[in-house]
Amino acid sequence: MESESSQPIEVTIEAPAWNAVVTELDHLVRCAAAAALDELGSEARSRAEISVILTDDDAIRELNARHRDQDKTTNVLSFPTFPRDDFMPRHGPLLLGDLVLAHETVAREARETGKSCEAHLSHLVIHGVLHLIGHDHEDEVEAATMENAERRLMAMLGYDDPYAFDDAGADDAGSKREAMSEEAAACAR
Repeated sequence: MESESSQPIEVTIEAPAWNAVVTELDHLVRCAAAAALDELGSEARSRAEISVILTDDDAIRELNARHRDQDKTTNVLSFPTFPRDDFMPRHGPLLLGDLVLAHETVAREARETGKSCEAHLSHLVIHGVLHLIGHDHEDEVEAATMENAERRLMAMLGYDDPYAFDDAGADDAGSKREAMSEEAAACAR
């Protein structure tokens, strides 16, 4: 049996308030992260490791100020191990980096947009993992590519389009689930 620290997706809950707004928090985060990690392809995916830290606004504000020179809260920060244009190693563990998410900001954004906290958190985990594997949204082409991946992954997990402004349901994702890893497919709603 693997120890918690040797899991490919390590989840640390620093702010207990997360448990009050999301049921099965650890499971939800692992499912969203696993779906996004599938973007790597099976060989790299089998070696990938990430850490997800669920904290609060104070902690993320401090990290944002220290690492991005922005003294304000944000919903998610990604700390990739590899620079975007760098080559990822072909052998051994693929330590992709860390995600940090702020409870108060995520919960507030979910309320303000009429989304469930589960859906919004899943979207932000997917968004953050995509950053860890090299996606970005610095220009329109990159943004469109990343948003399309987010939409597809959210649909695979049974969630609505995170960028839609209406309450229309997600497309039927059954056939898309076939391409997911067993771990991610087990999480599909």
